[in-house]
Amino acid sequence: MTYTEASMAALRRAGDELADATVAALLESGQVGTFNTLMRYVSTAGAPLPEGLPDVAREYLEATRTPPSWVDWAEMEKARLFFIDNNVHISTALSFAAMPACYVVPHVAKLLSATHGLNYPSKRMAETGQFTVYLMQPDAFEAGSRFIPAAQKVRLLHASIRHHLLRENRWDSAALGTPICQEDMIGGQMFFSMLVLDSLHRLGIHMSTEGARAYLYAWRVVGAMLGVDQDAVPKSLEEARQFLDLYMIRHMGPSEEGVRLTRQLIDLYEEVVPGTLFDPIVSALIRHLVGDTCADWLDVPRTRWDTLVKAVPHLLGVLETVEDRFPLGAWALDRLGHLTTVLELSSLTRGRVMHYAIPEDLRKDYDVPGTVPPTHRWTPPPATVS
Repeated sequence: MTYTEASMAALRRAGDELADATVAALLESGQVGTFNTLMRYVSTAGAPLPEGLPDVAREYLEATRTPPSWVDWAEMEKARLFFIDNNVHISTALSFAAMPACYVVPHVAKLLSATHGLNYPSKRMAETGQFTVYLMQPDAFEAGSRFIPAAQKVRLLHASIRHHLLRENRWDSAALGTPICQEDMIGGQMFFSMLVLDSLHRLGIHMSTEGARAYLYAWRVVGAMLGVDQDAVPKSLEEARQFLDLYMIRHMGPSEEGVRLTRQLIDLYEEVVPGTLFDPIVSALIRHLVGDTCADWLDVPRTRWDTLVKAVPHLLGVLETVEDRFPLGAWALDRLGHLTTVLELSSLTRGRVMHYAIPEDLRKDYDVPGTVPPTHRWTPPPATVS
């Protein structure tokens, strides 16, 4: 598929018909509170739906309780093994590249800023980390898994934000299109897949083409379960590159919200890093992965680690050599990677299970300004892919 300005513009007008209709019906009937209360007890796939669940919600949950019929399970297993082999690197790329990339898109940063501080600044990072861990479990799509209910709830959460912003005239649809539109949903999918793969390459991680394709495929399955239009989504690494490049060219730029969210992210991870000596490595790693232009837009401070962090690929290369040559070393590094990921997620969630609830209204704290000044947009040169 070839993406153009016209095709991308069309995606800006489209939302998620099924989820949008479900949320509208729940809000109009005043049943959101009942739904949220009952859904706190639905956290695993295959569990009986609770009594008293609104009919429209029950119909939605029944319609979305299984993955798409076209899923290639052998490819999904390849993706899971790829994640196990690279879990620390993927977590690093999600935290220090994918999330800051969201903040480089001004209208996305405004929207994230509006919903970021619900409980504490790390909420979105905690939700994203938990969601990814659920996805990469061996039983992610089987009875008893936590991934499918999480995907169902996130899809409704997106629909509820769309509903409130449009109904309360808090979003300039003429200038920005539909909030959390198809273009942005696919863009987010590309951040968590293609951009992560780019970051692994930048870190010097050795990846097979087969593993990279499988990882992209897994996020395509995720997108389908979150309401992404499968006629428009990239199906290959080449299409993913084209979409991501055009999406960033169309939208990337500086914003106050992007700077604020990045500062929250840096503060969060500096708290996780023991002591203060190594705090600057957080900023240095973000700058290394997103590049100086984007880092300057996000006001990422320059530090004495900016040069040293470029040695990370060499260090990781040594560790990969150990992993390739010594089975015991491979086992130890995989276990260390798993424990590091679990510890990072535990720090973000603060020991809590993240629940995805439908907001009954967007309170004053969630106000989103309506326009993005066109002067904030920048057209970068075409990407060069070796």
